[in-house]
Amino acid sequence: MQNSSIPSQPKFSSIIHGHWRLRAWNLSSQELITLVSQALELGISTIDQADIYGDYSCEAILGEALAIQPGLRKDLQLVSKCGIKLMSEKFPDRQIKYYDYSKKYIIQSVENSLSNLNTDYLDVLLLHRPSPFFNAEEVAETFTELKQSGKVLHFGVSNFLPHQMDLLNAFLRDPLVTNQVEISPFCLDYFQNGTVEMMQKNQVRPMAWSPLAGGKLMNPTDEKGNRIFKSLQEVAHELHEESIEKVVYAWLMKHPSNILPVVGTGKIERLKLAVEAQELEMSLEQWFKIYVAGLGNSLP
Repeated sequence: MQNSSIPSQPKFSSIIHGHWRLRAWNLSSQELITLVSQALELGISTIDQADIYGDYSCEAILGEALAIQPGLRKDLQLVSKCGIKLMSEKFPDRQIKYYDYSKKYIIQSVENSLSNLNTDYLDVLLLHRPSPFFNAEEVAETFTELKQSGKVLHFGVSNFLPHQMDLLNAFLRDPLVTNQVEISPFCLDYFQNGTVEMMQKNQVRPMAWSPLAGGKLMNPTDEKGNRIFKSLQEVAHELHEESIEKVVYAWLMKHPSNILPVVGTGKIERLKLAVEAQELEMSLEQWFKIYVAGLGNSLP
């Protein structure tokens, strides 16, 4: 039976192109357009951004590139985030890092994102981190206003726990469409705190940031990393696969919650690896071999 509370889902590509380190890629606008176009040819149409990425610079870098070829915008899903106020030379009056989910600040953040990205709407806006100071009713009212204006089509969160999503959903007309959380064989927290189960129940697809654990899976430096790396090597050998990276993405995408890996790279070759990972046929036993290695002990 179809549950009426299930949100009208936006279109997401199975692999999401993460732009957290976009500034560090040192691409010209034309080079970035080439990369985005090549990603589209691979079926990667969703781009993950945030107002704070690159010390408040990455949205504008992408926007400058899209201005060269504005026709690309219709083929993309632009995801951005708001809510974190960083210490920055651009905001010299700030004395500490803190979170702001007031109506005024969310709307201001969206307006800035639209201007920086050279677009008139965001496909999805995410709240970047849960806050101990959070007026869910005010946030919901703000979301309704932004949707009615056509400036944001869908809304989600990032790093939220189930009770925090439930609180906001209780005030929303249209339920949240995603929760972007850290998931990898190195970070199993969201498999254990009810988040993945809650999203599966509501047919909301998780986005997995840092799927390679910031390089800890590829270049392990401690006992845990080495233990997981060994399991990845074993599974790769069983699958006749040379790329450990592909095995990690396949592990994520095998899960029945339909996890969307956020792959942050300026190299088209690595995006190709992520796409090719969808072809790997990993067994349930192989999936658990990697999970148990991350867990550090056998299942009860």
